[in-house]
Amino acid sequence: MRTLFAFARREAVLTISFCCALLSMLAVPPDAGYADYIDLRVLCLLFCLMAVVAGLQQCGLFALLAQRLLSGRRPLRVLYLVLVLLPFFTSMLVTNDVALLTFVPFSVLVLGHIGRPEALIRVVVLQTLAANLGSMATPVGNPQNLFLCSAFALPLGDFLSVVLPPALISLLALAAAALATRGGTVEISFPERAHITQPRLFALLCGLFALCLLSVVHVLHYLILTAIVALCLLLCARGLFRQVDYALLATFVCFFVFAGNVGRIEAVRAALESLMRAGAYGTSLLASQVISNVPAAVLLAGFTDNWRALLAGVNIGGLGTPIASLASLISLKLYLRAEHASLPRYLAVFTAANAAGLAVLSAAAALLGLL
Repeated sequence: MRTLFAFARREAVLTISFCCALLSMLAVPPDAGYADYIDLRVLCLLFCLMAVVAGLQQCGLFALLAQRLLSGRRPLRVLYLVLVLLPFFTSMLVTNDVALLTFVPFSVLVLGHIGRPEALIRVVVLQTLAANLGSMATPVGNPQNLFLCSAFALPLGDFLSVVLPPALISLLALAAAALATRGGTVEISFPERAHITQPRLFALLCGLFALCLLSVVHVLHYLILTAIVALCLLLCARGLFRQVDYALLATFVCFFVFAGNVGRIEAVRAALESLMRAGAYGTSLLASQVISNVPAAVLLAGFTDNWRALLAGVNIGGLGTPIASLASLISLKLYLRAEHASLPRYLAVFTAANAAGLAVLSAAAALLGLL
C-alpha cells in the first residue's frame, strides 16, 4: 500500500485520469465501441519522439549546445537572455518538459558559479514560461499539439497560423523581461568540456528524429516509423526503452477512454458542447488550470469544431497555476533542490509572471479572433 500511495503521489495526473476512466465505465460499460476511442497514431508518435529525444540528451547534445552559447566573457543581461531563450527554442523540438529538465539544473550550476544565486527564481520562472510558450509553436513541442493535429487532421499551415503570432509575442516579452536587469560583465567557464558521446548512436538518432518529423506531417506512416524506431533501439540502444515516459502514454489512454465515454453520456455531452459553443477558448483555458492542458485538449476536442480556439486555449492555458502545464511542476521540483530555495518566494514570482502572460496573450488572442 505504501508503494501504491507513493506511485499515486508521483504520478498524480495518471492516477486522476485512471480514476476518471473507471468512473466513466460505470456509466458506459466496456463494449466494442471502446476500440474507437484510442488514437494509436498519437501514442506511437509520442513513444518514438520520447525515445529519440532521450537518446539525444544522453549523447550530450543539449549540454554541448548550452556550453557553446554560454562560455566566455559576456554582459550579465545577455547571460540571462541566453538562459531563457535556450528552453524557448529547444522546446519546439524536444518538448517543454525535456527542455526544463535539461536547462534548469544547468542554470542552477551557472548562476551559482558566477555568484548570482539571487537571480535563480527569476531565471527559472522565465525559463518555465519560455518552455511552455516556445513549445506551442510546433506540433512536436508538446503532446496536446500532437493530439490536436491528429484529431482535427490539421495541415501544418493552418496550425502555424494560430500558434505563431502568440509565440512571437511571447518571444519578445520574454526577451524584454530577461534583458531588464542591471549588472556588469561575467566570465563563464566550465571545468569539463561537453562533447557528443557515442557519435554513431548520435547520428542514428538524428536520422530517426528526422523520420519522426516526416511522420508528423504525414509523409511517413506512423506504424512504419514505430517499427523502424523500435528495431533500431533493440539493435543499438535498448536502454532508451526505459527512458520513455510510459506514465504519459497511459495517461493518454485513460483520458481517451474517459473522453469517449463522456461523449456517449447525452446530458454531459450536451453540457460540454454548450460550454464550448459559449466560449471554446475560455473553457479550454480554465479546464487547463484544473486538469492541465494535455488532458483538457483530449477531453474537449470531441465537443467542438472550433479547433482554433481550442488550440489557442490549451496552449496559452499552460500558463496560470503550477498544474496548468506539468512542465511547470518539473521546474518547481528542480528549483527546490537548489541551496536556499524558497517555495513562497518562487510561487509569488511564478504567479505574477503567469498572470501577466495570461493577460497579454489572451488580449492578443482576442485581437487575432481566436476567442
